[in-house]
Amino acid sequence: MAFDIDMIKEVYANMAERVDKAREIVGKPLTLSEKILYSHLWDGNPTTAFKRGKDYVDFAPDRIACQDATAQMALLQFMQAGKKKVAVPTTVHCDHLIQAKSGAAKDLQSANSTSAEVFNFLESVSNKYGIGFWKPGAGIIHQVVLENYAFPGGMMIGTDSHTVNAGGLGMVAIGVGGADAVDVMAGMAWELKFPKLIGVKLTGNISGWTSAKDVILKVAGILTVKGGTGAIIEYFGEGAKNLSCTGKGTICNMGAEVGATTSTFGYDDSMERYLRATDRSDVADEANKVREYLTADEEVYANPGEYFDEVIEINLDELRPHLNGPFTPDLATPVGELGVKAKENGWPINVDWGLIGSCTNSSYEDLTRAASIAKQAITKKIKPKSDFGINPGSEQIRFTAERDGLLQIFEDLGATVFTNACGPCIGQWDRSDLKGDEKNTIVHSFNRNFSKRADGNPNTHAFVGSPEMVAAIAISGKLDFDPMNDTLINENGEEVKLDEPMGIELPIQGFEVEDAGYLAPKEDGSDVEVIVSPESERLQLLSPFVPIEPEQMKGAKLLIKAFGKCTTDHISMAGPWLRFRGHLDNIANNTLIGAVNAFNKKTNFVKSQLTGEYGGVPDVQREYKEQGIKTIVVGDHNYGEGSSREHAAMQPRHLGVAAVLVKSFARIHETNLKKQGMLALTFANENDYDLIQEDDTFNFLDLAAFAPDKPLTIEIVHADGSKDTIKANHTYNNAQIGWFTEGSALNVIKRENAA
Repeated sequence: MAFDIDMIKEVYANMAERVDKAREIVGKPLTLSEKILYSHLWDGNPTTAFKRGKDYVDFAPDRIACQDATAQMALLQFMQAGKKKVAVPTTVHCDHLIQAKSGAAKDLQSANSTSAEVFNFLESVSNKYGIGFWKPGAGIIHQVVLENYAFPGGMMIGTDSHTVNAGGLGMVAIGVGGADAVDVMAGMAWELKFPKLIGVKLTGNISGWTSAKDVILKVAGILTVKGGTGAIIEYFGEGAKNLSCTGKGTICNMGAEVGATTSTFGYDDSMERYLRATDRSDVADEANKVREYLTADEEVYANPGEYFDEVIEINLDELRPHLNGPFTPDLATPVGELGVKAKENGWPINVDWGLIGSCTNSSYEDLTRAASIAKQAITKKIKPKSDFGINPGSEQIRFTAERDGLLQIFEDLGATVFTNACGPCIGQWDRSDLKGDEKNTIVHSFNRNFSKRADGNPNTHAFVGSPEMVAAIAISGKLDFDPMNDTLINENGEEVKLDEPMGIELPIQGFEVEDAGYLAPKEDGSDVEVIVSPESERLQLLSPFVPIEPEQMKGAKLLIKAFGKCTTDHISMAGPWLRFRGHLDNIANNTLIGAVNAFNKKTNFVKSQLTGEYGGVPDVQREYKEQGIKTIVVGDHNYGEGSSREHAAMQPRHLGVAAVLVKSFARIHETNLKKQGMLALTFANENDYDLIQEDDTFNFLDLAAFAPDKPLTIEIVHADGSKDTIKANHTYNNAQIGWFTEGSALNVIKRENAA
């Protein structure tokens, strides 16, 4: 039986009336995305036809999911709200703080020791406030959510950018910062700019070496890392119906890599099969009652150009396997063409590691397809040339895969089976085979491949592919290996060829697990005490930020002008810094240390306008803070691309940064900045980025007239006394809290719930 079945029944009970009313108001057939959005309005039944990409709308999400790295800061904020219990079903999943090193058992034991303080804190807070808690080792948040909580037609927000994975079960599931989640936990509305809509029509059938992962790798190549910004991607067509539910989840998962608000699929037979296989027949039965409301109206898919802002068509019969990378997930290359491209660019051909798993590709079907390749290596006596690492998606998948002999196949090949956790995908990898910054290549089935992402080495060239393609290339040890056409020499000196992968959508004997790792909260947690030691290096109770006053924005100094790609990994690194995710002051010591200074092309090396000397970004910023001087960060396109990591907003705010001015923002990061009380601004003329000089001081001239959708005038005072005046675009609505006299998210939550 499903969790929260009564809530799901209520959603379905209201859906028909709300969707019918929305269709009447909009005056045309509706996409699935529109049906879900209009049926989750904060005010109930629709009364207005919203403009895509223009109108800010209040929504009422059905549930919230948090992973342990982001849950710490979110729950520390929620503790300020004065609430006895969360207002909507919420879960916490411990998957980020487990380092991959020796293997599942030892690594989990180590994590439970080194992060005991954090795990105990999360468990006690969850128990106190009515939050479901998934223990370390229970699985990766998004796979666990797909198996237990996702349901067709629902709306969910989560404090991780890959919350979008739940679109594989027909949800609108959106990654947000912790402050957004806390609003909803506290019983407040959640605001979102009504998204634009991108339709992706899939025709034909996937076969052979091509997989669902190749669909999103192809889409990433088309849209690039910012092409989906501000939009929901809705997949449809016969090709979509022929994909498995977990395959759909894989596609939706990596929609985060093109900047999409989320991605989704209409309810179909594969989703029903998955619901029943994961012991949620009650959800499937309820969904079937409103089936027509859980997909777009027929006219939409028949004439998509009339209803979507952009339409992409992909013929799955012609789609070839891809490897995307290195250093960016949208650099898409068909496998057979990668060798030439690698040689032209000087990418290392030898592959050191093949990593299979992550929230993107760790389902039972994924493991069976990869295992079918691994088994061939054993039977055909091919000795793998690369090391292997495997991360099952959940304890249920791990237990079932072990029962069915899949994990033994990998172990017989010499693979290390890591904990059911994120591991190398988020930099939690103690990689012992390399030292320093040696140039090398790895292949993995993850979603991101930014510089330093997996192992901290800026010269690790990481390529993203399907689990089966990762297995084949790792076995060959060569990046230019094409399993569809190339052969390998086995231990007997024979020339052999790998057969096409074989996958099993759902386990024939059904899923099985002894201990899924779930702890239900107390019905009344008022007697639960949450203790945070003042001496802790891992956790720190929060105090509301002091609102920034307009007069403080005269004479603001430039902290850093970031050059090129500046993701949340550059602004607030993961890896070894994960241990400080619950301690704002300690983790602030990594603020922007990965950003490239435009003036010297170095990282963590900026000029102090107080001393004229160069130092680390957080060190220089702390000098400004001590003197009470506000600062500004200037950035390039898609600033804040990547995870939902609100630390990337909270840390600069904590250290005294008041504004971020860029060519363009990634959606989640822009919202996070506003929530934490900072000005999130874009150049009215992006060429003005070139005017910014190293010693600049900024005067924000018209804050008194600060109003939604109006340019903000900024005076730049250069070191020689000359001045430039530029305009910055901004969009702040009354419902968007967080700037100046409105204070921070913490202040607002406390104020709203003062009674």
